[in-house]
Order: sequence, then C-alpha cells, then structure tokens
Amino acid sequence: MSKFHLLIVEDDFDISNMLKIYFSGQNYVVDTAPRGSDALVKTHKHMPHLIVLDIMLPDIDGYEVCRRLRSSTRTSHIPIIFLTQKDERSDKLQGLELGADDYITKPFDIEELNLRVKNAIARAERESLTDPRSGLPSARLIEEQLRHLIREEGWALMDIRINNFEPFKEVYGFVTGDDVLRFSAMLLNEVVDEFGTPNDFIGHAGGDNFIIISTQENVRLVGEKVKERFAEKVLPHYNFMDREQGYITSADEGKEGKRYPLMTLAVGIVSPATHQFADIREITELAAQERRKNQ
Repeated sequence: MSKFHLLIVEDDFDISNMLKIYFSGQNYVVDTAPRGSDALVKTHKHMPHLIVLDIMLPDIDGYEVCRRLRSSTRTSHIPIIFLTQKDERSDKLQGLELGADDYITKPFDIEELNLRVKNAIARAERESLTDPRSGLPSARLIEEQLRHLIREEGWALMDIRINNFEPFKEVYGFVTGDDVLRFSAMLLNEVVDEFGTPNDFIGHAGGDNFIIISTQENVRLVGEKVKERFAEKVLPHYNFMDREQGYITSADEGKEGKRYPLMTLAVGIVSPATHQFADIREITELAAQERRKNQ
C-alpha cells in the first residue's frame, strides 16, 4: 500500500519533531516546515495528502497559508487540519470558513490527531478528490475542472501517459511502479512551476494517465519540457544494465523474453482553438486521440 505524505507546519521544533517521529512510525512520509512561506513552497514541489497547520507562525499565519492554498487551483483539494493553542469559537469558525477540514487545540491527544488525519485522508479518497499514490486531484476534481473549462476560452488540456509503464511494473514490481507515479507527479509540478502559470491544474486521471490544464500560449512549452525532463530523470528508476542497453526484458514471453523500451511520455494537446467540444467527455476523448498519435 502506498505511503501517504503529510506536511507538518509548526514553528515549535519539539512539537514538529514529535509529530514527525510519531507519524513516521505510523507509516506516513512526513515533511516539516517551520514557516508559512516554507509550507507553500513545499506544497507545490511535492503535493502532500494532508497538511497539519499551526495557526501561529513567525511569518504569515496559518489562516493566510490556508487562504492561499484554497485559492490556488493546484492545491485547493488538499485536506488541512489546523493545530493551535487558541480555543476561541471565533478562531475555529475563521479556520473552517477558509476551508479547513478540521481543527484541534494544544495540548492535544496524539491518538485523536492520528484518527482525524486518517479520517480526513479517507474522506478525500472516498469522494474521489485525490489519488492515493500521487496526491494529485483525481476523478471528481478533474471532472469539475472540465465542466468549468468548457465554458471558457484560452485554455489547453494536455493528456499525458507513461509509455511502457505496465511492462516496467511487471519487471520491477508494484512498489517501484508507485514510486514512478509519485516521481511523475513531482516532475509535473516542477515543470508547471517553472513554465506554467499559478492557475494551471494538474490531475491524476488514473493508472499511468495524468492531465495538465494550462493556457494556449504556454501548453506547448510545458509539454516539451515535461517529455524532455521525464526521459532524463526516469533513468535512476532502472538498474544499470537496463539503462545501458536501453530496454527491459519481460519474464513472461518465453526463455528469451520480450524487449520493451525505457519509459517515456506521450502527450496529446487539445484546446478550443483546435477542436470543438459538445461536452466534457469529448475533451478527454479527443485529447487521448491526440496523445495516441505521439506514442
């Protein structure tokens, strides 16, 4: 089972370290940030499945961090649990009004916080908000974006698929396959941060299939950079021999096996400037058609 990624935003080192040790022992991947600005940067670089967010921070407070995360298309789906010494009703309401998912006050029961974290992540999965492997928005949030898009102009959607992912997973195993999906999500975020816009959307449609929604002006460059960097940075997921020979050999095609090239990305792009769409289903179908042309 994939490990869930938590981000603990807390300026008190003792509390932050205690939470990191505890949740790491609960099989979470845990990152920490002592400042609100650090939290915003880390969230965009590696999308967490949930954020535990202290309200009182040394630079910008937790309310402002929450507001910025909720106002960004790429981070609005991430569950947030506020952690604070305040116990005033007005403070709790302010956090919930900003879109926080839960609220717990110091001193807190670590087992209670653990249950709240589990429940928030389970709720996000149950409602098809995020993919458990990548932490990216999935089915329902992607559909919401598409329903919004079809009424707009100036956008472009990129359908992205990992070529030869299934043979890789069969040879290297499911755990390593999940590592590639997490790596891919991080790479997409990295490229969009550098070449896209703050309003670009990244989604995980399922399996080895991702989407990016950007502007018509930026989408070609984003697509080129995504393919270029993936081909370069995916190599460490292979052993030395496979990297050197440029292919892997399956174990289920007889003694000699069948050869599969190393993984690359296939990208298909559609926009209102190039296609006409009657409904959101046509957006994804036409994007997939364009992507298959490039496989």
